[in-house]
Amino acid sequence: MQKYTFFFILLGLLVVACSNPPIYPLEPVITYQGLSRSEIPQSSNSVENLDTLIIRVEFTDGDGDLGDADSVNIILKDSRDGFENIFKIKPIPALGSGDGISGEIAIKLTNNPNTKYFCCTFPNTRVTCIPSDEFPTDTMSYFIRIRDRAGNWSNTIRTEPFTILCQ
Repeated sequence: MQKYTFFFILLGLLVVACSNPPIYPLEPVITYQGLSRSEIPQSSNSVENLDTLIIRVEFTDGDGDLGDADSVNIILKDSRDGFENIFKIKPIPALGSGDGISGEIAIKLTNNPNTKYFCCTFPNTRVTCIPSDEFPTDTMSYFIRIRDRAGNWSNTIRTEPFTILCQ
């Protein structure tokens, strides 16, 4: 009786260990997870007091071809004027027995004067990234989408609004 018990336990472990990997759509699917903060000082000409905003996004990709060092594959679109910031995700290696991959991407944006990700815009001028007493804050969000190496675009997600401190 004991040798059969051992056999059934071993068989049970093999069945659990050989379970099928999850099946994801071939195009990337992203889900918004959140921001690291709700406000950030605007980009300025100073390199002192740099701050970072981190956007967290979960992803799945059924054929595991996400990331490419040679081409743009993530776009952040400014909700105020539609300006697109473009980035590259390095290839993400597949893990396990299936082709599908999943994980989290952390997009780190600083208020560095060279990047100008966080510039206040004002209704009375086209000049941006200047201090303003009349308009002490500006609010924006980002629309985000990613592309895999096959050229498939993900769904579009939107961050919650966050505040840029204009002074």
